[in-house]
Amino acid sequence: MTFADKQVPTGSEVTILKNARIVLGDEVVKGHLSVADGKIVAVDTGAAPQSGLDLDGDYLVPGLVDIHTDHFEKHVFPRAHVRWDPLRAAMAHDAQIIGSGITTVFDSLCVGATIKNPERREILAPMIDALEKAQAAGMLKSEHLVHLRCEITDEEATTLTEENIGKNIVRMVSVMEHLPGRRQSKNIDGYIERRMAETGDSRKTVEQAVQELLNFSDDISARVRPAVVALAHAHRLPLLSHDDTELEHIDEALAEGISVSEFPCTQEAARKAKRHDMHVVGGAPNIIRGGSQSGNVAVSDLMAENLVDILASDYVPRSLLDSAFMIAAEEALDVDLPRAVRMVSKTPARVAGLTDRGEIAQGQRADLLHVGLHDGHPFVKQAWRAGQRVL
Repeated sequence: MTFADKQVPTGSEVTILKNARIVLGDEVVKGHLSVADGKIVAVDTGAAPQSGLDLDGDYLVPGLVDIHTDHFEKHVFPRAHVRWDPLRAAMAHDAQIIGSGITTVFDSLCVGATIKNPERREILAPMIDALEKAQAAGMLKSEHLVHLRCEITDEEATTLTEENIGKNIVRMVSVMEHLPGRRQSKNIDGYIERRMAETGDSRKTVEQAVQELLNFSDDISARVRPAVVALAHAHRLPLLSHDDTELEHIDEALAEGISVSEFPCTQEAARKAKRHDMHVVGGAPNIIRGGSQSGNVAVSDLMAENLVDILASDYVPRSLLDSAFMIAAEEALDVDLPRAVRMVSKTPARVAGLTDRGEIAQGQRADLLHVGLHDGHPFVKQAWRAGQRVL
């Protein structure tokens, strides 16, 4: 397509980005791109115009879409027992998000307490409020949406979900169960060892706390999970199942009308999810590290069987951009750069119900990244959101 193929409204300012390797949906082309009124109006592979911003042969890729990062919480608690103002934390978090090339982020906020984080009940509403206020005031460079990740073993999770799910910023829900001996922490001895290292408590103390938790958690989850699932469906929000490990977890998710398996912990669970046309989300940090931090399946092993559709940054925002270029460079995986980029842009956008962004194509929102590459390491030189430069 050439610029002449599009009619630009009279008086609209046109921005041209030229001399770029443009990563399209299924190919990389050398050319230039035109933006007007916040949208992409043309991609041209012909002779570059004299005017325009020269990208010096670097990559131009769509802004990344991250459907799961819990990094905001790390800014609310920059150190153990140090609680930061949520609005200031939101701005610090946003700086890291846009610096990682993520132009649309789903901040995954925990709904309910866990054995390690009882404070999560009280910080949920202030964190959402801070994001809403900062975004309305134009203080954030990325677009922030909220992914409610609901801890079904907390009896207060239902009420917390009810209180927040109707807010416009909330766009996604997942159900999760962080219990020792279950899902992500199936190896209970490993969980106990990690908990001892984190708290300094004796094995006997940790084992007693674990047993007390397990004694009543099943009764709670039997009530909370169906309530949360019903709320998500009532609000027509995408619903994800977190840390699927057993085949029965996939059966449960399918029966509940869930279409996304997020961070499956075993090859078997991922295989069954794909057989039933579920989208599978893998953790980008798992790719970078070469394996799971909790001893579960390596995402690269899932990718070798074509079992992963989406990558999410989980706990390291920067990992999203790194992982896309890393897997594209890995010959054994047979994944080209356009496909790798789709896993961190278009596919997560579509699963989240966002049809206006995530790819470089005519009419799409001009969320764009100017990416350099040095020694195999991609880095963001410039970023635009809706045609406005934000980095």
